[in-house]
Amino acid sequence: MRKFGINVALIFIALLVYFLQENFFSWFTIAGVMPNLFVMFTLFIGLFCGRNKGVLYGMIIGLILDIVVGNRIGIYAVTLGGVGLAAGIFAKNFSKDSKLTIMLMVAGLTAAFELITYLLNYFILDTNIEIFMFLKILIIEVVYNVVLTIIIYPLFRKFGYFIEHEYKGDQILTRYF
Repeated sequence: MRKFGINVALIFIALLVYFLQENFFSWFTIAGVMPNLFVMFTLFIGLFCGRNKGVLYGMIIGLILDIVVGNRIGIYAVTLGGVGLAAGIFAKNFSKDSKLTIMLMVAGLTAAFELITYLLNYFILDTNIEIFMFLKILIIEVVYNVVLTIIIYPLFRKFGYFIEHEYKGDQILTRYF
């Protein structure tokens, strides 16, 4: 029953993230660039819920984004699923308590997400290559996401440890002993 409540809470948070992304942060752009809250949210789910949940939530959120704002079905689903997969792998190898580690994860996964999305759009949709504009947008978005991570992560970490305890229970330290 608690896992069902956690999934409902995660769906509610996903809707809140969508609202913030599409409405609130459209007013607070830097040079026309908004942060990508979906990458951060999928990263946090993968870190605290595990690789499978990270991929599942990433693909579902990506599929919804493909339907609502995308040009083709599958581009955001694949890239956000990849973010969830990478986050699940990072969860086993890196500390969730280090802010520097989390900031580097957000920066790296934001850059990878945007690069893969750009390449998929180029090959599938036959868009033009504008490297300098892409690099400008990428740098601004990475910095914006890292700054938001510094603000948001302490709040999400408490909820994340609760989620992790419910999903993994006392098995957290068993892989070391």
